[in-house]
Amino acid sequence: MPPPRTRGRALRQQLSELRGPSLRPKALDARALAALAANPGCRRRALLDGAGVDKAALAGALGAPSAFGQSQFAFMRGNAFEARVKADGGAELLRLVHEKLDPAAAAPQDALVPDLAAVGPEGRTARTAMALREATEARAWALLDHPMLALDVAGSPAFLEPDAVVVHPDGSWTVVEIKSFPMLDGSADPAKVGAAARQSAVYVLALEEVAARLGGQPEGRTQESAAAPVVRHRILLVCPKDFSNLPTASPVDIRRQRAVTRRQLARLTRIEEIADDLPEGTCFAPDLPPQELAAAVESVPATYAPECLASCELAFHCRDRSRAEGSVTSYGRSLRAELGGLTTVDDVLAAAHGAAGDPDDPAVAALRRAARLRAEALARPEGAACR
Repeated sequence: MPPPRTRGRALRQQLSELRGPSLRPKALDARALAALAANPGCRRRALLDGAGVDKAALAGALGAPSAFGQSQFAFMRGNAFEARVKADGGAELLRLVHEKLDPAAAAPQDALVPDLAAVGPEGRTARTAMALREATEARAWALLDHPMLALDVAGSPAFLEPDAVVVHPDGSWTVVEIKSFPMLDGSADPAKVGAAARQSAVYVLALEEVAARLGGQPEGRTQESAAAPVVRHRILLVCPKDFSNLPTASPVDIRRQRAVTRRQLARLTRIEEIADDLPEGTCFAPDLPPQELAAAVESVPATYAPECLASCELAFHCRDRSRAEGSVTSYGRSLRAELGGLTTVDDVLAAAHGAAGDPDDPAVAALRRAARLRAEALARPEGAACR
């Protein structure tokens, strides 16, 4: 077995060849990681994200472009709101953190705002870790604007950039998520808040790895030593108040999302295992001939579900293939779970009509009863009373 450094270099070279040697890798952000964690059985997405493939360009080349993404107007509005929240050295942002999460601490005056500039993501990650250590030791308020964090995902590093991380005077750390959707009368759209919580859970996991290293603990373990900084599990969600551009905030407990995300990321098959199963010469460069590109994509198994339409650029392509194969997963994971070993529509129909299936199987028995009731209803004369 080659030493870890050689193996890591070989994997990076392999992923570069899969992506297309002349193409720059697309960064894997927290939103994509949260979506990946929500569907850990999809080997296709795990490999494409790990290799840094531009899935939007890939979907367009396959003839199934996706409308998934953020509008330019929403992007500009979000940037303008974030700039307002962080103006004057983040005074308003720190006031909100103090008011909503740590009112017993001293008011944040003359807070530290370290410079996190460095060369490349690895350099910025190291600079962020150094700034976190210095701010924690200073026992003072500190605001880290767009720090860079690293999280190992299926054997490949993902570099993440939260909106902000605040260090409290007690040495604990808080993730701040700034969104441009409104908070009306103190509450926001539950679906959008849930998406922000799942995204923040990824940042919390990455911060916990930094805290574990600073505390001298093995990576991936929760802080058990007083020497390790505490990453708070209540993040601060900052949004515009009502219909204005004034910022307001609400704490969000993300312990459940953190636990789910951590468990799902741990279930991901390691990227090198997926890559080793591919045919020689496989490449996902969007400029390849469509037939060759489609064959490359189909060589990696996918697990499509309707939820993919809201989170993956390849969802339309995978939906078409799933429907063509008659997979019951196309109709939702809950239905798939109810049907047990019946994985295709043909299997379901055969079981319902008695042509196949074990009659002692609860799913088969339920299908046959439903088919019998349907046949009786259709055979009943029009206007006949139901029994």
